Amino acid sequence: MCGIVGYVGPQAAAPIVLQGLRQLEYRGYDSAGLAVIDADGEIAVRREKGKLSGLSNLIDAEPVQGSIGVGHTRWATHGPPSRRNAHPHASPDGDLVVVQNGIVENFLDLRTRLQAQGYHFDSDTDTEVIVHLIHHYYGNGCHGDLAASVRRALRDLKGPSAVVVLSKNWPDRLIAARLGNAGGVVVGRGEGEMYIASDIPAILRHTREITFLESRQMAVITADGAAYFDLDGRPVAKEPLLIDWNPTAAEKGEYRHFMQKEIFEQGRSLTDTLRGRLNFSTASVELDTLNLPPDAVNKLEKVTIVACGTSYYSALLGKYYIERLARIPVEVDYASEYRYRQPLVTDKQLVVAITQSGETVDTLAALEEARQGGAGTLAIVNAIGSQAARVCDGYLYMQAGPEIGVASTKAFTASVTDLLLLGLYLGQARGTVDEATRKELVHALSTLPGLAGELLDEAFHGRRYQALAEELHGYHNFLYLGRALHYPIAREGALKLKEISYIHAEGYPAGEMKHGPIALIDEQMPTVAIAPRDSIYDKMISQIEQVKARGGLVLAVATAGDEYIQQKADYVLEIPATHELLLPILAVIPLQVFAYEMALRRGADVDQPRNLAKSVTVE
Repeated sequence: MCGIVGYVGPQAAAPIVLQGLRQLEYRGYDSAGLAVIDADGEIAVRREKGKLSGLSNLIDAEPVQGSIGVGHTRWATHGPPSRRNAHPHASPDGDLVVVQNGIVENFLDLRTRLQAQGYHFDSDTDTEVIVHLIHHYYGNGCHGDLAASVRRALRDLKGPSAVVVLSKNWPDRLIAARLGNAGGVVVGRGEGEMYIASDIPAILRHTREITFLESRQMAVITADGAAYFDLDGRPVAKEPLLIDWNPTAAEKGEYRHFMQKEIFEQGRSLTDTLRGRLNFSTASVELDTLNLPPDAVNKLEKVTIVACGTSYYSALLGKYYIERLARIPVEVDYASEYRYRQPLVTDKQLVVAITQSGETVDTLAALEEARQGGAGTLAIVNAIGSQAARVCDGYLYMQAGPEIGVASTKAFTASVTDLLLLGLYLGQARGTVDEATRKELVHALSTLPGLAGELLDEAFHGRRYQALAEELHGYHNFLYLGRALHYPIAREGALKLKEISYIHAEGYPAGEMKHGPIALIDEQMPTVAIAPRDSIYDKMISQIEQVKARGGLVLAVATAGDEYIQQKADYVLEIPATHELLLPILAVIPLQVFAYEMALRRGADVDQPRNLAKSVTVE
């Protein structure tokens, strides 16, 4: 996660930027920096490794004065935490700087192209290609027009990003832009001053009038206001949103509920959970916080994953990933049952706990049981500094950001992604994943946030899900079916519908339908079939045929462009094509949106469903 704050107006910029960055420090704290145009008209840059306090101390020692500036807190993607890799990054002549939140998927190709044009790179980051591209187009084709140069450079980028640009040749303005859904950009209006941030809390003390950038939009921001354009230069009309000063309401931003917000943040949360963990040069995964070196990995004889609720279904996917990629036997246990069966635990076993809050009492008790038996322990957890992360030998943070809605959404997709990273890490340590497979998976993972963003863009702006809810909200029972990787998704999809709409739903392995559940199929029992084009696609088509033969209604989650399934199912929700191992991460998103819209149509309390709590801290 990375945090961005910008300011232009009559006040000193540095204190405002620093204060805003403090509100966003949970997004990144391995380095920080800011840039201000000083009294001499030059860009003064201050960067420091470590937490924001290091940058604050540096600025106390080396003050910067100016009324326009931009700052950044970083969570590393490309390149280790260091001062040289901290943002902002500058052009060769120092005339402009850039900060970014996101991933440039094609940065290696762009870097090679720019080096051939004579550009030298001072950092290991993907962000530096952006500032060099803008600099190149500024003097080649854009005739010194900063906005045109930014637009032209952004059209070269692949992958989701939020970008802010400051130039000494245009000292009265900041330019902000957004590509995809991995990085939010909000613009705030004050009295004769303007603000930019990657999330509302950073600027809430200064303004209540907020405008959100959509994907492929940019803003040219001066102290007097902002002008909005698409990346082809066409003006875009934007209506500001007046945010109530109530912090809880403000954090919802443009969304009606926290759950809706968290569903649509998944492009960004997936970017954040991948950040710093994919090495594109070596096609490998780097998970330094596991405290699990290759020699320890090779001694493992078994992995046990313990979890509750949604995290349990994530664990079922983890079993598939680890066994396929690392060839280690994996057992999945409900954390609430683990310690009551006197489990066989040895020092050649790794026990992995999945918990969004890191405070779930059953999961903590299961970890204690594992530790007493001598097993190594690992927490996949969202809440930084939580008890689960503290008591385990190693940890893997989901990096999903705060999840307030009781029904977990972005923490599920983040934890599944973390389990895939873990499986790949264990496999590369054990030599069970060849280089070609690693390259294929690392590349596919790098495109995942963008694919999720495309899917969510369509869901947010279309009426498909609302229309479905209007037609289906009156049914009282649903059957969800999936096979292999999509069996856990069937269970998770059913859980979401149960949790927030109070409709009875069950998730089953599709192959088990003939062993009992098929007796329930009739015109009053809709079936949700997760059937993207994968290695078992034909078998899922057979299941759909069996439901239809008995008069059942079918809602299918399928690969975009699958005309055959359009003929078989009554309703189809499409997902983009991707690597087979990543399909479940995309397939669950339509089920989340469907459950949300069904709950709305039925008048249920989405964020606080009855009888449920976000973190179960008592037995």
